[in-house]
Amino acid sequence: MLGELEFERPVNELKKKIAELKEFTKHADVDLSSEIDKLEKRLEKLESEVYTNLRPWDRVQIARHPERPTTLDYIKYLFTGFFECHGDRYYGDDQAIVSGIAKYHGLPVTVIGHQRGKDTKENLRRNFGMPHPEGYRKALRLMKQAEKFNRPIICFLDTKGAFPGKTAEERGQGEAIAKNLFEMAGLSVPIICIVIGEGASGGALAIGVGNHVFMLENSWYSVISPEGAAALLWKDAGLAKKAAETMKITAPDLKELGVIDDIIPEVKGGAHRDVVEQANLVDQYLLKSLKELIQYEKDELIEHRFEKYKNIGQFTFVNDTISVK
Repeated sequence: MLGELEFERPVNELKKKIAELKEFTKHADVDLSSEIDKLEKRLEKLESEVYTNLRPWDRVQIARHPERPTTLDYIKYLFTGFFECHGDRYYGDDQAIVSGIAKYHGLPVTVIGHQRGKDTKENLRRNFGMPHPEGYRKALRLMKQAEKFNRPIICFLDTKGAFPGKTAEERGQGEAIAKNLFEMAGLSVPIICIVIGEGASGGALAIGVGNHVFMLENSWYSVISPEGAAALLWKDAGLAKKAAETMKITAPDLKELGVIDDIIPEVKGGAHRDVVEQANLVDQYLLKSLKELIQYEKDELIEHRFEKYKNIGQFTFVNDTISVK
């Protein structure tokens, strides 16, 4: 099965068995409806058990699913009249970041997001969603333009990290990321960020400084990937599953820690199961967030963003237990 995840194997095996029985009844004079009904009820119970008890590593696997919706998928279903803008006016165009102008419920907005491919050819063209410095500079160019024309900014985060190659370093990868962080902190328009898949390190944060930050239920957001953390801590990238369990990188963990504002639910089994329905779920949170933020004055938006990040990581001890503010 395409994109089958390890923890889903019992569910998929049962689905296959049900499909085989249904196919058999079409060509045999045998009534197996009662057996099929029992298996379908068993499947419903099994799916509930599997998808309501996901471990951090399970969520990482869903976030990496090859069919998971990308920025362009959400643009297709959430926005109208999208006009993509290219290039950073310094070096070139980086297709690992998509940026442009669109309308959201009739309101002009600027949309920016990481973009990976869904097959080998597209992944090569988009550098597997890992931006070069010109990608971040393109994003910043569009953000400054949005500020000039008073357009809200909506960012979709989905990257394994900024490209770590020699060419990226030569063109100022660290400076490009740092400048984006600095500039985004002071932009006078609403900024809404949504982690739709993987959110790794500064590569994600470079377009992730927002007034509101949301995560899809089965995405992850961290300073390093589980494999990278395992390699650093235990000298074995194969212990990524163990690292994921301890790193607090999932949406429920980060909501509890105050790093994100809210969790956007996913359709059962992951966003790739029904892109249209998932876009509708994103739309509910995005619209509510935008309606709130457009009421703020420019200086209030900057102050709101400052207070949000200042408060991340503050905690108190209550009866020897850490309580996050």
